[in-house]
Amino acid sequence: MKFSVVISTYNRLNLLQRAIDSARNQTIQCEVVVADDCSSDDTQTYIKSLGDKVVYHRNEVNQGHAATVNAGVAKASGDWIKFLDDDDYLAPNCIEEMIKAIALRPDAVICSCVAAQVDEHEVELSRTPQVGPGLAFYIPQADIHYGMLLELVPFGTPVQVASRRDAFLKSGGWDSTLDANCDDIDSWIRIAQFGDAIFLNQCLAYRTVWTGAYNQKFSLSRRLATNILMKEKIYALVSDQHRSKIPVFQDIKNYLKLHWILVALKQKNIKSFLSMIDASVLSPQSWKFLLTAASSRRQGNNSLVRKLVLIEP
Repeated sequence: MKFSVVISTYNRLNLLQRAIDSARNQTIQCEVVVADDCSSDDTQTYIKSLGDKVVYHRNEVNQGHAATVNAGVAKASGDWIKFLDDDDYLAPNCIEEMIKAIALRPDAVICSCVAAQVDEHEVELSRTPQVGPGLAFYIPQADIHYGMLLELVPFGTPVQVASRRDAFLKSGGWDSTLDANCDDIDSWIRIAQFGDAIFLNQCLAYRTVWTGAYNQKFSLSRRLATNILMKEKIYALVSDQHRSKIPVFQDIKNYLKLHWILVALKQKNIKSFLSMIDASVLSPQSWKFLLTAASSRRQGNNSLVRKLVLIEP
């Protein structure tokens, strides 16, 4: 099994160097691919100085985040792709632990791990929640979209996720119309149609939370609209065996509105708060959904984890 770490970048050489080092210093050797969205800084010069240690692709013109990821995957030769944005980095044993888990579940097409959220000085702020008991387990394909709909199956951001390259290609790659506004989540939704999902309850990745992050340029109302679109796509893919258990879509939509209204309130973003507030905040089902999702994230387990492969140290 061969892994390729695909690092997408644009004008962030100081951060890119850290991401490349984290990929090159893995305990198991892997291919490192840098996909450059036509940076105007010294990225190209630096990458060329690394010689054949890195596979390099450079867009002729700026094409955006999603197209750059797709170009990087096209250059990769691995069976599995580990996604990595230039402002994030990997733990040294990330690829090794993922390979161990995938070897025990060959039907898997997507793998996710716990990530630490760090500030610009690499100080840990928080961690993403664990999912289920044990170090690692899988969720059968038929259960994945149901779990995603009810927010019991959080794949997370690119730094947490790897996917089988053939499933990525069959899914059509990342959607440039979204471009850094849930283009990753949209991809996980489609990849998950082709096999099982693996979750590692180990912190193997580091996501930088800072003002320069790509998704910071989108308004809360736009992020709400995209979240609703993602839920619509997931809703359509829920397997027949779970159809009778899912709420009507309007309740899910109201929950999302409530969630982002509360985010705006927490951020003291009065403009966004006023633009989004409506009757959804009065819906008992919205609050029930919100509390259920929050409880599931805190507990770190759910009923979907009934078929698991426990991986001991």
